Amino acid sequence: MPQTVPTLQLREWGPDEDVRGAVIWMHGLGASSSDFDPLLPLLGLPDVRFVFPQAPTIPVTLNGGYRMPAWYDIRTLEPGPDREDEAGIRASAWAITELIHRENARGIPCDRIVLAGFSQGAAMALHVALRHPVPLAGVVVLSGYLLVPDTLEEEASPANAATPMLFCHGTIDEVVTPSRGKAAYERVARGRSALWHTDPVGHTIGPGAIPTLRNFLDARFDEGTRGECSP
Repeated sequence: MPQTVPTLQLREWGPDEDVRGAVIWMHGLGASSSDFDPLLPLLGLPDVRFVFPQAPTIPVTLNGGYRMPAWYDIRTLEPGPDREDEAGIRASAWAITELIHRENARGIPCDRIVLAGFSQGAAMALHVALRHPVPLAGVVVLSGYLLVPDTLEEEASPANAATPMLFCHGTIDEVVTPSRGKAAYERVARGRSALWHTDPVGHTIGPGAIPTLRNFLDARFDEGTRGECSP
């Protein structure tokens, strides 16, 4: 367990009872847990609970030490093991895992939980899902990438070796390049049902991704199709 585990403030959207499933959705660097509120009506999933945690406010080296909401410190844009703060990644991973346990305590099993996120939050969703010891319903990686790649094979959980995943990325994203997102997809897609979707946009969610995201989430909570995903 990390020495310092952030306590996450939460916002929720959706029902408290008769819940078909839950989506735990992490925002991006410097952003807010309310960023994706306008997207929710477009998804049309009234029986799904969305949980939006707020990342802790910490100094971010890449931004001159300015304090902002972040799941971990980013030290440099140069590739290598020192690009991100691994201790911060693991502390946030622990806190996100506790949110999974929270949903379990509310009656939602892991195979009815999807982890999702955008940018830094997408990287966290992927990191946690690959290592979670109980099968999850799915993972949504929006403009994301792979964290701590050198330990993936050692730490990856067989329980989520086949968990369906959706990767969406803008083809003109200059913040997280499409090649970095595609590399993460290719690294983890083998042996599982996985989709790679692109839109001609920058560092944002393209309009073409919305129906793909809606269909993916709907299928994850459908008893007959949780092992499959299609555009």
